[in-house]
Amino acid sequence: MGQTTLPNRMHHHAHVVRDQEVTRRFYEDVLGFPLVATWCEVEDVRGKVREYCHTFYGLADGSALAFFQFADAVDYEELNSTKAGSLGHIALEVDASAQHELVRRLDAADSRYRVIDHGYCTSLYVLDPDGLTVEFTVDAPEVDEINERRRTDAHAELERWLAGDRHPNNDWRAGH
Repeated sequence: MGQTTLPNRMHHHAHVVRDQEVTRRFYEDVLGFPLVATWCEVEDVRGKVREYCHTFYGLADGSALAFFQFADAVDYEELNSTKAGSLGHIALEVDASAQHELVRRLDAADSRYRVIDHGYCTSLYVLDPDGLTVEFTVDAPEVDEINERRRTDAHAELERWLAGDRHPNNDWRAGH
């Protein structure tokens, strides 16, 4: 495999929403992400001139979650990528205290969420107002050991699974 240049960080993750104000209340007021930019545009998007508002909510590393609202409601139906039951999501790394604070904020806002201990990390999942799943992940204390083991066997484990051997390899999950 040739050498590649890895990105420095995520710049932004974009999603189409119905209502920027509902989105702002959720991300800024409930989750505490600051609104850092709003761009109002008219341009050709996928073969049609569209009017839209593009907002960015900042993360600690300088990256952002970004959201489009189109003036024409038909554009939402055409360009929204969230499908019921989809596994599509954005995952953000946080520490345990930040995850606990998010649970507190979600409880205070009467927002539904779920927490799953995957063994290698503990994840808090919440749906935003437009159905985007946002995951807040706390790595396990032995994350360096776990990552090294998975780096060492990543190709072999993929080949094994693709060949039909589907036994789990997550020794860190409780009950495994």
